[in-house]
Amino acid sequence: MMKYYFSTEKMSVGYHGQPLIENIEIALDKGEILTLVGPNGAGKSTVLKSIARQLSLIGGTVCLDGKDVEKMSGTQLSQNMAVVLTEKLRTELMTCEDVAASGRYPYTGRFGILSDADRLAVREVMELVRVTDLKDQDFTRISDGQRQRVMLARALCQAPQILILDEPTSYLDVRYKLEFLSLLQELCRKKGLTVIMSLHELEFAARISDKILCLNGKYMERFGSPEEIFTPGYLSHLFSIETGSYDEENGTMELEPAGGEPKVFVIAGGGTGRNVYRRLQRQGIPFVTGILFSNDLDYPVARALAAEVIEAEAFEPITQTCLERAKKRLVECERVICCKDSFGTFDRANEELLAYAKHIKPQLIVQTNFEVIELDQKEQNKSQEQKDHDKFNSVTQKSKVENQNQTHNVRKEGIAPINQKR
Repeated sequence: MMKYYFSTEKMSVGYHGQPLIENIEIALDKGEILTLVGPNGAGKSTVLKSIARQLSLIGGTVCLDGKDVEKMSGTQLSQNMAVVLTEKLRTELMTCEDVAASGRYPYTGRFGILSDADRLAVREVMELVRVTDLKDQDFTRISDGQRQRVMLARALCQAPQILILDEPTSYLDVRYKLEFLSLLQELCRKKGLTVIMSLHELEFAARISDKILCLNGKYMERFGSPEEIFTPGYLSHLFSIETGSYDEENGTMELEPAGGEPKVFVIAGGGTGRNVYRRLQRQGIPFVTGILFSNDLDYPVARALAAEVIEAEAFEPITQTCLERAKKRLVECERVICCKDSFGTFDRANEELLAYAKHIKPQLIVQTNFEVIELDQKEQNKSQEQKDHDKFNSVTQKSKVENQNQTHNVRKEGIAPINQKR
């Protein structure tokens, strides 16, 4: 039987003796990163707190380096495991160095007095996490990204073998997310640190994790490598996605496509069409696109947003049948957008498709990305203005007719209108 550095066996977690999730099985080697994913309320924080002994286990065991975590003393646990949860740390008149140094308390003894060796350890960790320039600043007056780094420094000052993090990238902008996760990855590689954390950003989970644990609020659904987890359709199922779409293979999310009969045909490929597709979707314009190879950069977005994708098999010449289908759909559309300014050897069919479009609809071709979309929007606005104008004229005309009829009826009965004398 293979021995893992960190493992759980039939672990059950919950509150007040009532299990929330049962039979959780985890197995990690030293230096690996495990990420917990799942919808809000799925039990990610509950699992992390149970591992960290902040919640009592309902059942099962948690082992670290062959030792039962439940049997460790508080000092032993804090010297082996550090925890950074989402709760805000309450500090009063503490500098960033003070906060980081508090991570040395498991080693200082009863009175919490730092030795020279402790202070050296703090300085080294702050340099490692790149927060030395913040050491004299008030912890409450720095940014969220900086604060998260200082909290990481505090955890690392404990010299742990395993680090527990609950949504560490929440409230961070993209720069700080990338910096923080890159730093974690570096620590795992160079220091052999083992990390267990929860993330909402699935694209980051797929890139940084060695293992992923999927929770759905009732039980553990899957445990494995990102390649085993991010299979087509699975995460859409896990998160019960009904509006829009998530592409597990490419890590892209798209909003709901525009409904109705397609008005625009988009000739694209090689990544030239993605922004056009999204612009059309934002403006509520349904479209057809092609001809795209099934491995084209545009294909995942097209599949999510287009009313129809004219596709061809990857690494094979585009067939005449596929070309004729594209021509047929092009004729049925009101406008054509061509996003490409050149065509390769395997893309001659799209070049022919553009020539065909120019022949039958020369006034409706736009060989640019956004001009036709803006034109369509202007025409939509103009059309709405015309409808409003026509409606106003109709109401005005109707009012005139009613007034004329009223005057005629009044005169016929011999009664003078209000604004006339008898």
